[in-house]
Amino acid sequence: MTNGHDFTGQTALVTGAASGIGAACARWLDAGGAGRLVLIDTDGDALNALDLSCETDLIVGSVADEALWQRLDENHPEIDLAIVNAGVGGAGTVADQTLEEWRRVMTVNLDGAFLTLSYAMRAMKRRGGGSAVVVASVTGLKAVAGIGAYGVAKAGVAHMARIAALEGAADGIRVNAVAPGGVDTAIWNGSPQFQAAVKQNGRDATLKAMAIGTPRGRFATPDELAAQIGFLLSGAAANITGEVMVTDGGYSL
Repeated sequence: MTNGHDFTGQTALVTGAASGIGAACARWLDAGGAGRLVLIDTDGDALNALDLSCETDLIVGSVADEALWQRLDENHPEIDLAIVNAGVGGAGTVADQTLEEWRRVMTVNLDGAFLTLSYAMRAMKRRGGGSAVVVASVTGLKAVAGIGAYGVAKAGVAHMARIAALEGAADGIRVNAVAPGGVDTAIWNGSPQFQAAVKQNGRDATLKAMAIGTPRGRFATPDELAAQIGFLLSGAAANITGEVMVTDGGYSL
């Protein structure tokens, strides 16, 4: 690949790698020459179905499991790149959401992201530097009603990326975040309202209707996000750290 997008021989970690943005990022890194991919997801069957040419270590488990990261510290003490992507959806107003639902979302989206980035920065420091990208959300920057826990968690991981960038700079570690708007991924499938709309109108029409408030007029694809994340990981972005790149088709304008 050209323009600095060359990951030849590097070891990269991708969480939430079985589908959507994570799977697209795994394909992007594979195409860029990555030597080894450490791929984590709760869906083992989907991980096994990924068609990649490079060496892969497939790890089935939750990013919120501290013991998983302790094992990785022992088995993968050095990595070059990390994509902190695993997440779950959630809905509910601040007034009505239960603490149980709040914690379900926070455990994966915030605690899991912290554990991922913490491990990644230790592993990169041992390597002598590296690059990480955290997948946040435009809902962590722009208030959106009805998804309080999700938006708060994504605001948290965006700011965590900035803090980590400051802390990691002396060790040659860059940390950035992306804040996507709507992306056509499986995360929508957990919404009963989305499922009902798909049953009535089809998936493409449902996503198009959901994107009506986006100037671009459509949701992004996972491959589009992977290319942007890949840029931030790459040497082409060597002078960029602590940035939260909004990629929302104009939704936040």
